[in-house]
Amino acid sequence: MRGGLLLALLLTTIPLAERARAADLIGDLLMSASAASLDPIADALDATPQAPADAPQEQPRRRPGRPQDLPPAEAPQQNKGAINAPPPDAFPTDQVPIPDRWRLIEAVGVHSRWFDPYNQNTIKGDRPTWGTQDWFFTLTGISDTILEPRSFPLPVGSQTSTRPGSNDNFGRANSFVGSQTVIVGLALTKGSTAFKPPEIEARLTLAFNDNYASVPEKRILSISPSNPPRRNDAFVGVQEAFIDYHIRNVSDRYDFDSLRVGIQPFSSDFRGFLFQDNQLGVRLFGDRDNNRWQYNLAAFQRLEKDTNSGLNDLGQALRKDSIFVANLYRQDLPFPGITSQVSVVYDRDREAGQIHFDDNGFPVRPALIGNDRSRDYDVVYLGYNADGHIGRLNLTASAYSATGEDRNSIFTGRKAHIQSWFAAFEPSYDLDWIRVRGSALYASGDRKPYDNRETGFDAIVENPQFAGADTSYWIRQSIPFIGGGQAISLNGRNGVLADLRSSKDEGQSNFNNPGTILLGTGADFDLTPRIRLSANINRLWFDNTAVLRVLRNEGSISRDLGWDYSVSAIWRPKMTQNIVFRGSVAIFDPGAGFNDLFANSSGDNRYYSVLLDAILSF
Repeated sequence: MRGGLLLALLLTTIPLAERARAADLIGDLLMSASAASLDPIADALDATPQAPADAPQEQPRRRPGRPQDLPPAEAPQQNKGAINAPPPDAFPTDQVPIPDRWRLIEAVGVHSRWFDPYNQNTIKGDRPTWGTQDWFFTLTGISDTILEPRSFPLPVGSQTSTRPGSNDNFGRANSFVGSQTVIVGLALTKGSTAFKPPEIEARLTLAFNDNYASVPEKRILSISPSNPPRRNDAFVGVQEAFIDYHIRNVSDRYDFDSLRVGIQPFSSDFRGFLFQDNQLGVRLFGDRDNNRWQYNLAAFQRLEKDTNSGLNDLGQALRKDSIFVANLYRQDLPFPGITSQVSVVYDRDREAGQIHFDDNGFPVRPALIGNDRSRDYDVVYLGYNADGHIGRLNLTASAYSATGEDRNSIFTGRKAHIQSWFAAFEPSYDLDWIRVRGSALYASGDRKPYDNRETGFDAIVENPQFAGADTSYWIRQSIPFIGGGQAISLNGRNGVLADLRSSKDEGQSNFNNPGTILLGTGADFDLTPRIRLSANINRLWFDNTAVLRVLRNEGSISRDLGWDYSVSAIWRPKMTQNIVFRGSVAIFDPGAGFNDLFANSSGDNRYYSVLLDAILSF
């Protein structure tokens, strides 16, 4: 049938004169193929030519829409007479295996030197200790040299004075402090710490301090009026002595749980507003969800401190002051780049009935303020802290609420409820090589000293990195509270709170205080990779002066503390942290409230603080 149709179509394409001859020829062809096929033209289209047997085989073309046929199985390879691989002793003798991957660098001729902290060094923990594969030893050495001329109001001694005939309450203001601290740290760590937490870490850090102080008045450096107004003192303290045990990994990304026991550094928040110290304690810590969640559960028993150096003194009994901490961190909350932290800190102080004098003979527990009686108290701090950035805006924020009970209020001698607040906020913004920032802080003060509530906020051990930190006059210097108590300071050294404590390190917290308000601005200028300049201006107020008026028996004291101006420079000659030189100058311009407290006949209308610091690290 299909052949007839094709024949008719072909004939229509041939001229009329030739059709008869063409029809006869096609008919003969059809008759000769009829025995083999009813459709010879279709068979001709489907036929494929046969290649010779010895010709290379070509892959057949695949029809569109037809599944690809699986390739034929590979034929086994026959390799008769092949030569076997050479034995290990056939290689050249200068190619030898190395004991571990850390010593690979020696194969190219780079050898470590024990005094070189920059390149691979066994005593710096860069590779395993001798004869081991996963134990690392780290030696750390730091030299910190400080020269500090400064001025602040000083009282005239009650029994005697360096200036006979002087009848003023305030003496000369200039003084000088020099301090040399050498820190030596030893650490032994087990594990491949480059990509996972160590399995075991043991650390010991000793600090040696030699300090010198000179003041113009007696009974500033020593309780004894016969001692000269100069002092040179030395002390060795144990700042770290702990074992860190890696309990377990909880994921293939090395989320973990670890336990640390001993004298260890700890900070309850990002900027050291509440509790930052090296204390004896037990700490369980770890992380989850690829380090997005982090936690701490810790308990500390406070150590006594050496008075003049501030180092831990293991020669004295432990304090009856226990601190319990629980905090939880979450990264990228509430915004990407911000880490949020919530914390609960409980301070349990049981030092009532205890009398403690510092190394210079001054009483610090109980503080000689108000009724001069020792106290027990329980305080719970609830806090939220945030640190990070939102785009190019850097941000630090902190907020605390303190609640609890004081067994003996310094004004009433009765139980008092503690309820106080704290908030701090410091945004900054980077403009190429310049960072500009603002600072704001509020710590509530006690408005009614004689009621049964204490609303002045106080920390446990503060060391704030905020508003210029230790280059600021107000934060750096401790100003004696003259005429309102004995051996009491208006604020603590390296502290921002006006808390009226006998000592930040050895005294107790005091929630009967005037509170603090700070507003400031500043900027950092990275002039070169070696040099950074910083400038800060802070405005300070008391939150409420009711406590000051009662203690000083004055009817009116202004809230205005004054202006704090500071400029500092950091020079890193090697562009590393191994050699760092710092210098700063701060000027405090007193306000009306400061002058109400410290008016003096010499007419000091400004106070200064100069800090020269050289830090060498190995």
